[in-house]
Amino acid sequence: MTRKIGVIGMGNVGATAAHYIVANGFADDLVLIDLREDKVKADALDFEDAMPNLPVHTNITVNDYSALEDADVIISAVGNIKLQDNPNDDRFAELPFTSEAAKKVGAQIKASGFHGKLVVITNPVDVITSIYQQVTGLPKNHVVGTGTLLDSARMKRAVANELNIDSRSVVGYNLGEHGNSQFTAWSTVRVLGKPITEIAKERNLDLDELDHQARIGGYTVFHAKKYTNYGVATAAVHLANTILSGAETEMPVSNYREEYGTYLSYPAIVGRDGVQEQLQLDLTDEELKKLQISADYIKTKFAESTK
Repeated sequence: MTRKIGVIGMGNVGATAAHYIVANGFADDLVLIDLREDKVKADALDFEDAMPNLPVHTNITVNDYSALEDADVIISAVGNIKLQDNPNDDRFAELPFTSEAAKKVGAQIKASGFHGKLVVITNPVDVITSIYQQVTGLPKNHVVGTGTLLDSARMKRAVANELNIDSRSVVGYNLGEHGNSQFTAWSTVRVLGKPITEIAKERNLDLDELDHQARIGGYTVFHAKKYTNYGVATAAVHLANTILSGAETEMPVSNYREEYGTYLSYPAIVGRDGVQEQLQLDLTDEELKKLQISADYIKTKFAESTK
């Protein structure tokens, strides 16, 4: 079966995702789309120059929305990262730009006849995922945001560094908005064969500090580089590959939760049909309150962006 992926938006994140796909042979056909014709053509040429030294070949198409009709997955990396460079570290600073961009891009995706799965990186990701679903008319479970897949990875990195273990040995989730109201659901985190709450008592871990480290990870990278790319691009391609391979993997991604009436990050089983099963965590009362606050915030911002 031929695997076809589209990447829309070839900025720092989109180009990193595309390179990860090409270098690893994750797609047979790759469609790259960007308003900057020279930039996207240059990236395509650069990838073709890389191919003689790669063990895999990828067919590349540039700026052709009609080529997305039979794509398995589209990754939206549309954005204007300069708008994030604000004193409040406000992810919603991009919303006026990205909400309009998502409406235009979503309409073109729909016009192409695309009927695959849409993976959204574009920030603020929960609101933009909602807009894409509304504009494309794709089933809610076929439009998925990277959400706290990245925040959860940052939490795992912080915990692993504290305990001097591999970050892949940490299990658990950050939930809610991919933004300021996201939080680590410590009741879900297990490490060294035990709930982290037990390990924290045994080893005198400061969970609030670890949560803070996870939360500020993105800002630390952003303020030094003026963008983030590797962590989120890897999360997006991991999500795309999970869909392509039908892996049916449990992942904290932005998916539409009926009980909250919005897209937000909550673990789900992801496979060839997108979000195939939604999980129900046994959260504490405090975590449930935080999740509701997150949901209300996302809904408010979505309402503002669709007036």
